[in-house]
Amino acid sequence: MTQPLAGRTVLVTRPAHQAAALVQLIEAAGGVALAFPALAVEAVDASQLTGALTHLAAADMVIFISPNAAQFGMAVIGTLPATIRVFAVGPGTARALAAHGVTDVITPDGQDSDALLVLPALQDVAGKRVVIVRGVGGRPLLADTLGARGAQVHYLECYRRVCPQADAAPLRARWQAGGIDAVTVASAETLHNLAALMGETGKPLLASTPLFAPHEKIAAAARRFGIASVIATPGGDAGLVAGLINWFGTIHE
Repeated sequence: MTQPLAGRTVLVTRPAHQAAALVQLIEAAGGVALAFPALAVEAVDASQLTGALTHLAAADMVIFISPNAAQFGMAVIGTLPATIRVFAVGPGTARALAAHGVTDVITPDGQDSDALLVLPALQDVAGKRVVIVRGVGGRPLLADTLGARGAQVHYLECYRRVCPQADAAPLRARWQAGGIDAVTVASAETLHNLAALMGETGKPLLASTPLFAPHEKIAAAARRFGIASVIATPGGDAGLVAGLINWFGTIHE
């Protein structure tokens, strides 16, 4: 039986250290996964985190907002205080924490801050000390909402997102020859970086190629950017691949 993504080449734009799982799923479905990282993640120097780590030592709750937050955060934290309640935004972040030995983790049904904020455990937080582990310059929604509920909120910003230095000429040539059937992005920042790397001559290629994003907010940003066909999929790598299979296996054959 023909595999569902046979004959399709999918551009994978995840950071290099996070692309393997998605590449494997695409290839398992018969597709060709072309990795071109359009986002890079680098650690913040641990010497800049002394104050944040002090807050963490006295915190009642800690929230990890992404797998990167779990990976880079635990690298500097080492061991969490035994009495702290641990929250993760989504199962991917919980799995990343489990890899560091943190298993008693509270996660929402959804995979974003909005879903986390409806958890019963985060309603009555007046007077609670909360540390949010995230990248530099993330969304303020979580901290603002918990602060409005009376929590004392601090950040541990342990990594930063940057645009990689990459030569997009080979990718642009392949794309112009019809060699890219779909694009996957996991953030609006990744999309903007990809457009910048592709340059003006590459923007029409990006705009005319179906783009798959694992969250409606990312999809909405892609539509505003001018992408003609944007598909919001279920969350995570499996959700992206399910969206690709559904798209190419129905009316878009």
